[in-house]
Amino acid sequence: MAYNKEESYDDKVTSGLTDHYKDAIRLLGEDPEREGLLKTPERVAKAMQFLTQGYQQDAKEILSSAKFTEAYSEMVIVKDIELYSMCEHHMLPFFGKAHVAYIPNGYITGLSKIARVVDIFSRRLQVQERLTHQILDAIQETLEPQGVAVVIEAQHLCMMMRGVQKQNSVTTTSAFSGQFEHGATRAEFMKLISSDLMGRR
Repeated sequence: MAYNKEESYDDKVTSGLTDHYKDAIRLLGEDPEREGLLKTPERVAKAMQFLTQGYQQDAKEILSSAKFTEAYSEMVIVKDIELYSMCEHHMLPFFGKAHVAYIPNGYITGLSKIARVVDIFSRRLQVQERLTHQILDAIQETLEPQGVAVVIEAQHLCMMMRGVQKQNSVTTTSAFSGQFEHGATRAEFMKLISSDLMGRR
């Protein structure tokens, strides 16, 4: 049975981007009509739409779709969330993981929605600093918890492939609100995201 991949793209956007990428390939000194490059402009056009699909998604709507009344008032942490984004300065990828926590104040949300929020803001042209705060703000404004904490660790290809070419550099950013602005609560969060409580190898 043949493999059928179902994807949806805006035909007008795909067509416009395809033309621009064909011109870019030509300006770089290649032949866009060469066999190996014939479909490359269209592939890149679709890839860029996929990598920036966060512009068409609403993080607060996602969180609200699974917002439940619950008396739980201890820390909820979703850590090691994979993230892939695009640096807005060079349009090269940066990738890593996000650790997100909140302390409910009458409401919780589905755990998968936290990961979805990370994806929504990651799938845009970004800087890591802004991404960190956007995740925090969406959760804070939608759930109105006692506090939110976000830490992101990422490697940036704009530092690894070009420029200073530092292969082992990792950038860490953080944002805290409410109870996480207090030293003891923040320290507990940092300890928990650093611990391997499940004994994974």
